[in-house]
Amino acid sequence: MKTSLLRFFLLIAAFSIAASATLAVPAPSGAKLTFRRVFKGSSPEFIEITVREDSDTAAYEIRQLDEDAGSLPFQVSAAWRTKMFDLAAQLKHFQGQDLDVHRKIANLGEKTFRWESGPEVHEAKFNYTLNSPASQLLQIFEGLARQQEHVDLISRRMKYDRLGINDALLQFESDLNRSGSCPCSTRSPAIRASWTSPANALVPSPSASATRVREHCITPIGRANAASKSKSGTGLSVLK
Repeated sequence: MKTSLLRFFLLIAAFSIAASATLAVPAPSGAKLTFRRVFKGSSPEFIEITVREDSDTAAYEIRQLDEDAGSLPFQVSAAWRTKMFDLAAQLKHFQGQDLDVHRKIANLGEKTFRWESGPEVHEAKFNYTLNSPASQLLQIFEGLARQQEHVDLISRRMKYDRLGINDALLQFESDLNRSGSCPCSTRSPAIRASWTSPANALVPSPSASATRVREHCITPIGRANAASKSKSGTGLSVLK
């Protein structure tokens, strides 16, 4: 009898410990979407951007391969994240997806899309793709990378060459004209500060081109699904 009771209490204790351990396991966080491009001999050679489904805070790393690794935070609005994760869903979160065109074309750098959600991880690598959702997603990621390159340039000019800030804004404008799009994140403090900081009083007032950059790229995004309405299915419209 005593042996039976002892076994009974031991079973209850074991069950309680197991239940406590199960409850202690944290729930998996929101899904994470990562883009990486490695292109040796280009500038930059390495680009990696990670966006989380449940957070405005994203991370980017843009550098040459021989430079020290290290990512920096930046902001991506909920509207753009929704668009990006919708495109990833159209691609079945890259599970079993062959995105490469498989033709003899120039090396454009190895590109990787990666999806992570708890223990679930899928990725697809390609050099060049004709897949429409993949092309749209690539455009958004590359646009975010260009934006951060411009922001970094403007930040450096603010610190070391304030008279060159307007030229940096013009470079941003030139890129905007070439691409016809600006998949920017939320308001960029570095760009706004380039003409609002008292420390930059000697900097010429923003040109019309720089003002256009402000209007299209620093104000909050209003039409996140503009890209999906493009007739071509792959281009991105300027968001206002």
